[in-house]
Amino acid sequence: MRKLLLAAVAGTAFALVGCSEKPAETPTEAAMESTEAAMESSEMAADASGMAADASGMAADASEAAPKI
Repeated sequence: MRKLLLAAVAGTAFALVGCSEKPAETPTEAAMESTEAAMESSEMAADASGMAADASGMAADASEAAPKI
């Protein structure tokens, strides 16, 4: 009976240790660099989108200014 009780207590203790909350890890240098690279590429995409919109606007202005035949 004692062995069974001891086994039950030990099993419960191991289960509780396995479920304990671990502290959040600090961000690594590689993770920070990848985040910075993603932000830079997002900025470049926004700039390219703005340039495309400007070019589209210029094309529309040019087609309106062209003489109609």
